Formats: sequence, structure tokens, C-alpha cells
Amino acid sequence: MPVESGSSAAARQAKQKRKSHSLSIRRTNSTEQDRSGLQRDMLEGQDSKLPLSLRSNLLDLFSQIEREFENLYIENIELRREIDTLNDRLAAEGHTFEGADLAKGALKTKASHSTSQLSQKLKTTYKASTSKIVSSFKATTSRAICQLVKEYVGHRDGIWDLSVTRTQPVVLGTASADHTAMLWSIETGKCLLKYMGHQGSVNSIKFHPTEQMALTASGDQTAHIWRYLVQLPTPQPVADISQTPCEDDVDFSDKDEADGEVEGPNDCPSIRVATTTLRSHQGVVIAADWLVGGKQVVTASWDRAANLYDVETSELVHSLTGHDQELTHCCTHPTQRLVVTSSRDTTFRLWDFRDPSIHSVNVFQGHTDTVTSAVFTVGDNVVSGSDDRTVKVWDLKNMRSPIATIRTDSAVNRISVSANQKIIALPHDNRQVRLFDMSGVRLARLPRSNRQGHRRMVCCSAWCEDNATCNLFTCGFDRQAIGWNINIPALLQEK
Repeated sequence: MPVESGSSAAARQAKQKRKSHSLSIRRTNSTEQDRSGLQRDMLEGQDSKLPLSLRSNLLDLFSQIEREFENLYIENIELRREIDTLNDRLAAEGHTFEGADLAKGALKTKASHSTSQLSQKLKTTYKASTSKIVSSFKATTSRAICQLVKEYVGHRDGIWDLSVTRTQPVVLGTASADHTAMLWSIETGKCLLKYMGHQGSVNSIKFHPTEQMALTASGDQTAHIWRYLVQLPTPQPVADISQTPCEDDVDFSDKDEADGEVEGPNDCPSIRVATTTLRSHQGVVIAADWLVGGKQVVTASWDRAANLYDVETSELVHSLTGHDQELTHCCTHPTQRLVVTSSRDTTFRLWDFRDPSIHSVNVFQGHTDTVTSAVFTVGDNVVSGSDDRTVKVWDLKNMRSPIATIRTDSAVNRISVSANQKIIALPHDNRQVRLFDMSGVRLARLPRSNRQGHRRMVCCSAWCEDNATCNLFTCGFDRQAIGWNINIPALLQEK
């Protein structure tokens, strides 16, 4: 019997392998076609409210994902076979025990590297496929109607904070790094008054609950209380702006505009002297707020302390110490003598002044990075935001763990909660503003299309329940504040 040479045997095996591979490809393609046709028949027979074109698109995307996973699975099997073959070869060559351990270590390293590549490829494929699926739903999703109503432009530097008066006339106040604070007409966008008494960046502005007084905190290590008297201009007709669904609008341009000097408001009266100056901090005063009743104020500073002052005498009543790093924000309860302070030490603290003889403190731990703000709600809740890209809702009666956690894709700055609708507005470093309910369900994202919205980091948000034109305001380092009209459907609010 003739003996087949080694070269001819190898050629015959390679030919058979190519033949079997081509047959498997044809069989796979035929199977995929049959399966696709069967799935499309089932799809047409199912009862669904989705359009057939959208359902067909989803089916194609899912098929692509399945094929990618199938290819990766086959590659994984081949890698395992190679590893087994190398192990058998090492065993046949009779390596010593130590040498075998070294070889196994090398094999493990190679296998680990291959596995990490496989894992990364899986993640990339999954992310790309799911992005396609999510983008296909964007055009059909509309949870809320958000309308940009007015832009308030006039500051020469970024705006750190904003607030709305609690008494008539209802005006908007902004605090800027240009060392000024401004009061604006909400309807016309005109500057009504400019406060120029600080020698440093104005980091915070809050209005007295019953009188026409403002409280500002500054980088000059002081807080000022100053009185204002403004007269609202005659409202002008507002241009009809079509309502825009908030959910994930397409951002046509992410380029920042030129940082040219913005001309200040014309014919804007100014105040240069404070009624009361509060001194005692040894660092930047980053925030300040009025206690209920307006007879005391609390300030938060980079000197790691919060101070409680008497408004009438300007005297320091309490120095609240305990934070390990600089404070970032302070907030007071709307109806009780409670204060919450947040810090770079990843915690925020609740200070209780309801008992005149003693004040207690409770520490909230739950964030892993700087707590940028913590605010009270009308009920017994506190909402905290952090640079760790999370927002947490806490119950004052149970401080051990949050009752809801919101995870985002960017650091969160000074948040605000709507008193009536209980909606949380989250301003982000990535120029976005998102809305969530108290249970952590996302309601909307404010539009950033057609050059609407902020072009830089959004620093703060503030709700206004008493104005029909604008009920949400935001400000950022693009030197402007924006007034929004947010319309949440009643059915969604009930949920």
C-alpha cells in the first residue's frame, strides 16, 4: 500500500478544513436567514403599539448584538483550545515541577491578557449597540415640556449662585465672580440694581423671608446684608417660542463662544455700602442663608467653620466646628431652626437650634467625594449632591442610609428642590441640567439644541413657585442666567 507523504497529507487536511469551513459558513448564513425570516414573521404577528419600522430596526440591532457575542464566544473557545494544547505539550516534554509552574504562570498571564481584551471588546460592542437602541427611542420619548424663556446677561465673569425673592416684587438675584451681585426683572430680563460692596468674588446670594434685604457671601472673608428698593419695568410681549421636549435633545454645537467682554447693563443703579457687615471668618465665605424668621443668618467658610450671627447686633452667636475640610455650602430649613452644612470632607452635618439652651449635630456619611450642596425639602428630607456624581435623598428620622440614590455622569453642583412639585434640579459640570423626582426617577433634561442652554459649567439652580413665566432658573460660568418654564404632566407628578 502506498504511503502518503507528510506534505500531501498536510495539503489534504488543509483542503478538507477549508471545505468544512465554507460549508459551515453557508450553513450559518442559511440558518441566520431562516431565523431572521421566522423572527420577522413572529414580529408581524405580535400585537404592539410600536411602529413596524421601529420594531424591525430593533430586531436588526438585537441580531447584530447576537452575532457579535457568537463570534466572541467562538474566539474564546479557540483560545481555550490553544491553552490546553500548550499545557499538553509542556507535560509531554517532561518539564520539571518548577519549570511547569513558570510555564503555567506565563500561560495564565497570556490567558488573562486575552480575557481582558475579550472583556473590553464585549463592553465596546455592548455600549455601541445599546447606544443605537437608546438613540432610536429619543425621538419618541417626551416626559416633560421645557421652554427657555429669558436669558439674563450682564455679568463680566461666571455666576456662582442665584436666588429668587420671597416677597413682592418678585425679582431674580445673581452672585458673580466679577465682585458684584445683580437684581433682575424676571419678565423683561433687565438689570434693576447692582450691588458693588464686596472686594472679592460674590459666592452666594439669599433674600430675607419678609423684607427687601439681601444676604451675600464673598471671597473677601465677609458676608454683607444690604437693603434694596426696586421698581419693576413695564412687561414687554414675550416672543412665542415653540415648546421643546426636554428629553435628550440633540446638541448641534458644543463649541464655546468667544470669551469677549460682555457689556454691562445700561442705566442700572448701584449700591456700594452694606447695611451690615459680618466679620470673623479667616477664609473665603462660600455661602450664607437666613434662618427662619430672618433674625439670624448662618455663613459657611473655607476656614472649616460655619458661623451663626445675630442680624440686629452683627454679633457672632455660635461657631459651628467639626468639619475636617473646607465647607462648600449651607442651607436652612424653611420652617424650623435647622441648618445643614456640606464640606469637602465627603460629609454634611445637620445642626439643630430648636432648643435655645443647646444645639445638637448629626453627621451624614454616604458620599465618596466633596459634598457640593445639601438642601432641605418642605417635608423631613434632605437632598445632597456631590462630586462623586451622585445625589442622595435622606430622611431626617433615619440618617443611616439614603432612601434614594441618583447616579449621573458628571459632578453635581448646587441643587434645588421644588416645594410644590418636589422635583430636584441638578446642575452639572458638563453643562447639563437634569430633573428628577424624589424617588430618583429621571423626568427630563433641559434642552441644549440650537444654541439654547449653557455653554459652560452650570453652577446653581433655583426654583420659583410664584412666577407663571419662569419657574426654574439656572446659572453658570458662561456669565449668564437662564429662566425656564417647566411643565410636568399631572399624571407624571402623581407617579
